[in-house]
Amino acid sequence: MDDRHRSGTTAEPASQALDLVFFASLLSTALSLGPALAHLLALPNKINLPQADYFVAQQVYRGWAFLGVLILAQILSILALIVMTRRAPHLCRLAALALFCVAAAQLLFWIFTFPANRRTENWTVAPADWESLRQQWEYSHAGGALLQLLALIALIWALLAYVRARRPV
Repeated sequence: MDDRHRSGTTAEPASQALDLVFFASLLSTALSLGPALAHLLALPNKINLPQADYFVAQQVYRGWAFLGVLILAQILSILALIVMTRRAPHLCRLAALALFCVAAAQLLFWIFTFPANRRTENWTVAPADWESLRQQWEYSHAGGALLQLLALIALIWALLAYVRARRPV
């Protein structure tokens, strides 16, 4: 049997390179989900803190900007997955869904989270509207976490479909 298996009428790409890209996509997405879930899970405990306590709590995130490298790896690996699965539409659609979710999470960050960070100088300065900025920051991170989770679900679903298609009948 050659390196392409058939499932129905759709050719399934099968190669070590694709296995590696699936691995990279899943790993980078899981690692990106970690900090996102940390924000989501901390939200109920932080959302009503008094200003001084909230600003102290926010300082635990110093240095987290370097996690952007994970997101870059995530985007690039999912793009590679889309390219490599373009002849298997059901896999490609799931990879595209994952990329859409990551892009949407990034939009939330750049439209809502980042401006709150800037206005508060990374939560070291309290403008008059700091409470609305806190809401904006917390809920945009929560939305981003849910989108990252959906991206991981889409990739797992794609991997399961890929594995099922490669299984001998």
